[in-house]
Amino acid sequence: MSASPHRIILDTDPGIDDALAILLALASPEIELAGLSVVHGNCTLAEAVANGLAVLELGGGQQAPLFAGCDRPLLRPLTTAHDTHGQRGLGYARLPEAQLQPANEHAVDFIIRTVMAAPGEVTLVAVGPLTNVALALRKEPRLAGALRAIVMMGGVLRADGNVTSRAEFNVYADPHAAQIVFSSGAPLVIMPWDITRLVRLHESEVNRLAQAGKPIGRFIADATRFYIEFHRRYFGYDGCAINDPAALALVFLPDLATYADVHVTVETCSPLTMGLTVADFMLQDGRQPNARAVVAFDTPRFLSLFVERMQALEERLYGAS
Repeated sequence: MSASPHRIILDTDPGIDDALAILLALASPEIELAGLSVVHGNCTLAEAVANGLAVLELGGGQQAPLFAGCDRPLLRPLTTAHDTHGQRGLGYARLPEAQLQPANEHAVDFIIRTVMAAPGEVTLVAVGPLTNVALALRKEPRLAGALRAIVMMGGVLRADGNVTSRAEFNVYADPHAAQIVFSSGAPLVIMPWDITRLVRLHESEVNRLAQAGKPIGRFIADATRFYIEFHRRYFGYDGCAINDPAALALVFLPDLATYADVHVTVETCSPLTMGLTVADFMLQDGRQPNARAVVAFDTPRFLSLFVERMQALEERLYGAS
């Protein structure tokens, strides 16, 4: 008998790589997607909601509800990443306006309701700024102990940042929320930019997905073409980092990664190092670990899985070539 699927909430700010994470969740039989909770980040909340609904329809995820959440950080001004993800957040891709509508409940309340109804069963996969997650933890203090885990993409532990020299975007966009999450006591797995910047989708894989000329392959090609151009221009990379699908994959394939226990604190005061994730791997002065950090990742195995799952999803929804 096969194991029961992992029930997840995907907290997301779609976003090119967020869209790929949504598609991977829909393509993976190991995942039961309880819903999307959407937050500000790569684009405005309104854009992120529209993108999330459109990607759900593209990937056959009409059964998964979407909940709009926080449209701004807790204390800092709104920061978006249109330069990275395009004018509306999905690069050069233009999906039809979705027939789906967002659910009539705030994302924070959806997170609390869903987790507290099934303690120990729900994993929260957080791949955007952590505003929704932090407010849920504050509103319902029992939430930290009721989650199976939080798997987050964010932070930079042993490398330069991607939005400033010291900070990764998701943490920088709401550092106060990130500090709440790190200090919450919830079981936390962190997939940092140090690792995901090396998980790169290349034009060869994109071309394999696009060659059938079907909707999912075309979408991935159009979205990632903008992303690849950005990475080439700003980082000198060949290909684009698909951060969020890599984090999602840890839910059902944790052996893709090697982990280390670490204590992480977020800088919330300094204008020079705002959003810096200070990682203590040595656990000095009696500090206890508050996260398991990914320190190595099997990128070739993951990329093979990702391409295969996208091809299988497209064939299931749109027919064989």
